[in-house]
Amino acid sequence: MAGGFSVSAPSGVEFEAKITPIVIISCIMAATGGLMFGYDVGISGGVTSMDDFLGKFFPAVLRKKHEDKDSNYCKYDNQGLQLFTSSLYLAGLTATFFASYTTRRLGRRLTMLIAGVFFLVGVVFNGAAQNLAMLIVGRILLGCGVGFANQAVPLFLSEIAPTRIRGGLNILFQLNVTIGILFANLINYGTAKIHPWGWRLSLSLAGIPAVLLTLGALFVTDTPNSLIERGRLEEGKAVLKRIRGTDNVEPEFNEIVEASRIAQEVKHPFRNLLQRRNRPQLVIAVLLQIFQQFTGINAIMFYAPVLFNTLGFKNDASLYSAVITGAVNVLSTLVSVYSVDRVGRRMLLLEAGVQMFLSQVAIAVVLGIKVTDHSDNLGHGWAIMVVVMVCTFVSSFAWSWGPLGWLIPSETFPLETRSAGQSVTVCVNLLFTFVIAQAFLSMLCHLKYAIFVFFSAWVLVMSLFVLFFLPETKNVPIEEMTERVWKQHWFWKRYMDGDDHHIVNGKITANNGASV
Repeated sequence: MAGGFSVSAPSGVEFEAKITPIVIISCIMAATGGLMFGYDVGISGGVTSMDDFLGKFFPAVLRKKHEDKDSNYCKYDNQGLQLFTSSLYLAGLTATFFASYTTRRLGRRLTMLIAGVFFLVGVVFNGAAQNLAMLIVGRILLGCGVGFANQAVPLFLSEIAPTRIRGGLNILFQLNVTIGILFANLINYGTAKIHPWGWRLSLSLAGIPAVLLTLGALFVTDTPNSLIERGRLEEGKAVLKRIRGTDNVEPEFNEIVEASRIAQEVKHPFRNLLQRRNRPQLVIAVLLQIFQQFTGINAIMFYAPVLFNTLGFKNDASLYSAVITGAVNVLSTLVSVYSVDRVGRRMLLLEAGVQMFLSQVAIAVVLGIKVTDHSDNLGHGWAIMVVVMVCTFVSSFAWSWGPLGWLIPSETFPLETRSAGQSVTVCVNLLFTFVIAQAFLSMLCHLKYAIFVFFSAWVLVMSLFVLFFLPETKNVPIEEMTERVWKQHWFWKRYMDGDDHHIVNGKITANNGASV
């Protein structure tokens, strides 16, 4: 992610590397950052549907939940309740800027350790919360952990893994996010029956992945790329030999040293990012993050129990339904791991677009007919259909927009703007995650069943964007992306002509090295 660089072998070259135990253990430890993130995403929706939690912090919402005079769609419309969920993402957005610095200057390992400490302190505040202020402070601290972990962990994974399994190990982070969501849903299902402190147990159990990440960061080694980037060349070479399980690391070591030299020459990567020739990658990266949030996925994952409660499911049934969607999310992410390099990015995104559009329209129709402001009697058959449609939606997202929203930007930016491009990607994602989390319950109240029409319209727009403007990047080496992808695309090729200037040491130069 931001604040660093990664290196791949030149086209057709495979560096000598064994899959050593240290690599596997390091990657599993680092991926617990994804587990922590997923748990934080999944836990909030279940907790906010628990009466004990609402009674302590949001008594007005509890009254509305059990009164009939308010619309079914408006029972949870409360800005404070939404802030409980969304404050984490706003804090994560802010922390991203600091994490970019620490990842580059202090290393990936220390940044993961900082994330773990933020998580642990946030868990203590949340589990022991006596008032809304403590609750929000805890969520903000967790958000800081998310900001630091989301910067350091994917970069750590991509740099420590051998080239041939780098893609699979990188999706390990995304897979752990979905597993974290599933665990959160299972725990909420159990703790909902523990009165009056079940919600405290739900929030406190986030300490388990937090401890795993912190211990992992204490015991793993930093990446060779990070050590070399900070001038510790001999130490970097020694670590490279350990993690590759061979003394023959000279070719890869030289590549990393050269990549570090080039990356450090670029003094203004964010200014470089705005150059005309980098515009296609920047536009696509930003739009993919916006589109990813406007599929409506986070609205469903954050608030699945609340959503099912709104539809008339009782507490147990709503949490049970959320567990089902969490399990579907995990299994479908495995589909992406298997198919992304076989069928390609565009095909997965387009197929998922059709599936998401149809399932959301079906949900909107059922809710429009069966759930009115004061009647939520869905009936057994219709309720099952809604859960099936939600699962259909979640599965298609999990093998497409979920992992690919992160994968495509990471493989399309050139080296000189890759760290800056990933910073922008993370920031835009967290910003729009915050917007959706803060607005969803109010949107549900005002739009009612039409909220699914709103999201399905966005799915249609983003599918058309993929169809016409997103090139296929399957099996294209990063260093050949410009020639084989951007210069061949009917629309983006115009940005590749006659503007091959870039910024080195603060000067704009042409490809021949002459100052402009």
